[in-house]
Amino acid sequence: MGYSSLSTFDSDFVSTITEMALKKGAIDLAGSYAIHDSSLRWSEGLCNDETQQQNCYIPYYGLQQLRHQISVQGAATRVHRYDPETEITVTSGIHQCLFATMTAVLREGDEVILFEPANEAYLSNILLSGARPVYISLQEPGFTVDWEQVTRMITPDTRMIIISTPHNPTGAVFNELDMLRLQKIINGTNIIVLSDESNEFLLANELDHQSVTMYPKIAEHSIIVNSFEGLCDANWSVAYCAAPVAISNKIRQVLRITGEPIYSPLQQALANCLADQKKCRTVREQFMNKKAEFIQLMEARTKFTAVEGFGTAFQLFDYGNLSDETSKDFALRMLEEAGVAVAPYSAFYHEKQKKTLLRFNLARPQQMLMEAVEKLSRF
Repeated sequence: MGYSSLSTFDSDFVSTITEMALKKGAIDLAGSYAIHDSSLRWSEGLCNDETQQQNCYIPYYGLQQLRHQISVQGAATRVHRYDPETEITVTSGIHQCLFATMTAVLREGDEVILFEPANEAYLSNILLSGARPVYISLQEPGFTVDWEQVTRMITPDTRMIIISTPHNPTGAVFNELDMLRLQKIINGTNIIVLSDESNEFLLANELDHQSVTMYPKIAEHSIIVNSFEGLCDANWSVAYCAAPVAISNKIRQVLRITGEPIYSPLQQALANCLADQKKCRTVREQFMNKKAEFIQLMEARTKFTAVEGFGTAFQLFDYGNLSDETSKDFALRMLEEAGVAVAPYSAFYHEKQKKTLLRFNLARPQQMLMEAVEKLSRF
């Protein structure tokens, strides 16, 4: 197991096509990272004296002021409040967060239930930990979970269930019934829920985010991973995980070996952003409007068809009206001929897929998105 087990897994294709786009000077809508417009909320805090005073040694698990604001912000919308001193850990991005959490709690022989399509980082971290993925496909249309199938797949070796809501790459969203079914499944077991909530603020206005913290019996056995990219319009990747003390201690033990303190002025600036709730409340509406405009232009000016989704910075488009090529082949040809890079749907499955779908990352400046539509209108 371990690193050698990744040799048969094409987990790096999204990164590969992003690098190809950079070399070709193409528009990158493939990568999972965000590129925002020039006016960044968090950057406003970088030049004040208070921030500069924080340029000193800080704990490897995060600046105290930032952990405090994460706790306060979460308590405003959730039932369970995490202790910033012992239950919240700041990491250098979601990937480090996922690595630390899975390394901390998974052992060789453990089973992890993984819903596909799935964030490309999940499977690689499961394999690196020595655990075994148990694949369950989301049900179409709607990309919903068949909880009866989940129940049948539970074994004495099941150690973790990974959920993501809003979901990357589909934009599907869990509802209250989903959370209650999940709660029933893990009740009386030692199963840990890894809840990826990094897209919680990029959610359609009429929907409520279903965090595991709204369900105390789930929260007791859960790890939340989250980031600031959507909430604070931050190009710089910083994330955090929140979990009960016993689990948090294990995560911090991993980070003590693999992590370094993140540049303290940037952490302070992010803390200042979280403290400004008025600005935070505008993020969701602004982004959803931006997303709706892009979909409208794509369907009016190109032959791509949008797949319905309710959240995240990502949007699936069907290219079936243009080609029956595999999503990987079509994505490569689109990069060469149109100069636009996107992620093929197959990158989010462990096996080959015949779906004619592509994932577009819309966390990009408006001008870049308009240029992409123009290029694809001629493709």
